[in-house]
Amino acid sequence: MPLTPISDLVQHARAQRYALGYFESWNFESLQGVLDAAETTRSPVIIGFNGEFLSHPDRKLPERLQCYAELGKAAAAGATVPCGLIFNECPNDDWVRKAVVAGFNLVMPADAAASDKEYVRRVAELTEFAHLHGVAVEAEVGHLPSGTNGRQRGSQLTDPEWAARFVQVTGVDLLAVSVGNVHVLTKGERELDLERLSQICRKVAKPLVLHGGTGISAASLREAIALGVAKVNYGTYLKQRYLTAVRTSIAVNEDNPHELLGIGGDRDVMVAGRVAVRDAVLERIGLLGCCGKAN
Repeated sequence: MPLTPISDLVQHARAQRYALGYFESWNFESLQGVLDAAETTRSPVIIGFNGEFLSHPDRKLPERLQCYAELGKAAAAGATVPCGLIFNECPNDDWVRKAVVAGFNLVMPADAAASDKEYVRRVAELTEFAHLHGVAVEAEVGHLPSGTNGRQRGSQLTDPEWAARFVQVTGVDLLAVSVGNVHVLTKGERELDLERLSQICRKVAKPLVLHGGTGISAASLREAIALGVAKVNYGTYLKQRYLTAVRTSIAVNEDNPHELLGIGGDRDVMVAGRVAVRDAVLERIGLLGCCGKAN
């Protein structure tokens, strides 16, 4: 089916009191693994790619954004569950505009280095541009810490009053918040500041989003969804599972390269990655309450 408007996906999620999962992809196998899990559980889903990574100036080779957009749209067209397509967390405004034109139906400008005033101005301009093309916008108030090996660095919790003003001024469709969730938490889990989240929910009428889903405890996540969180992002643990599966698969002693790449059998590295992502999504998607909601 074609991409489902983000407004429709979010409205259904809020009415049915579940959260949409955004399980981030980085290649064809990971994208297929996400869809395999969504179709198995009959779950509406957000698919997409990381805009900060794809637009980063230090990439060894330039990326063709249109290819990623077409891949996502084609994946949604062949899926049997409703899909949205996000260009996630991009600090480069030109790339955000290109993503809008390319066919993503949700974009997220995000720039932790920008001042509040500058970020508001840029988000407001990008939101106006995106809305003219029928594309929804997600933005972030507050900054998630980045955590690796159990350490956390750089955190700014979301202020409920500022969040309400930000949404009013910019006109964004979804708001990502910082309430104890952590980006790139490779070990362990964290509890959310549910009281702060509740205050934000009372102040902000727009749907709320939690990034850093990998490191949120199941109990906190259920409470957050009950409060009204409509979208949860996952990425880190998917790549961890993918890498483990690929490393195991490629370590097999096999002289025929086709057995390891492209033949589609038990030894195929690409299959191993796809299955690992599928199984990883299946482990978490039930927590969101979205299973069966695509029927």
